[in-house]
Amino acid sequence: MLAAILVSLAVVFVAELGDKSQLITMTYSLRHRWWVVLTGVGIAAMLVHGLSVAIGYFLGLTLPERPIAFAAAIAFLLFAVWTWRERGGDGDEEVRVAEPRFIIPAIVSSFVLAELGDKTMLATVALASDRNWAGVWIGATIGMVAADGVAIAAGRLLHKQLPERFLHSLASVLFLLFGLWMLFDGVLGLRAVAIGVTAAVVIPAVATALLRRRSRRAGSAETEPSSQHS
Repeated sequence: MLAAILVSLAVVFVAELGDKSQLITMTYSLRHRWWVVLTGVGIAAMLVHGLSVAIGYFLGLTLPERPIAFAAAIAFLLFAVWTWRERGGDGDEEVRVAEPRFIIPAIVSSFVLAELGDKTMLATVALASDRNWAGVWIGATIGMVAADGVAIAAGRLLHKQLPERFLHSLASVLFLLFGLWMLFDGVLGLRAVAIGVTAAVVIPAVATALLRRRSRRAGSAETEPSSQHS
């Protein structure tokens, strides 16, 4: 059992590095408290890898990829709309953080949908087929939480460096990109279209952010001399 825990922990931790789950975790951590995000990730990891163990060790079944990808795409598009609406007005006031009782189910559902059929889940299924199932479940869960904990730390670092409204806008754009990519690549199988559509979202978003930053710098530069003269 100890060997199964260590092997599963190492495999899942490495598989999660740079995976979309880390990006999703960082996106949530831009908007919500770290312990709320980590709680949701922990619950989702237990569910996903518990299902992986059941599939690999007990059932030997396969999951339908396209219906799951479609559900995940719709979920992330809805999260993008929700996040954008929470930005508030045009001022610089602090953006309201959603209550944990609402956000934890959202984190769990989005992670479960995103991970079903992912390479991390497939690796857990393979490990559970010839190793101690309890050890695989424990190790895979710890590995996923540890890897996504790194993403939470990165999100908190950005949260200290960047304005609140900008972070909410960034989170909304990232959710939109996740949804569009899953829809066109995972559901329709059109990777070239997925790349074009996501690029069509990223380029205007980056250009808008740069223009706003330049205008804010220009505005602050104009106010500094006036304050000195006064």
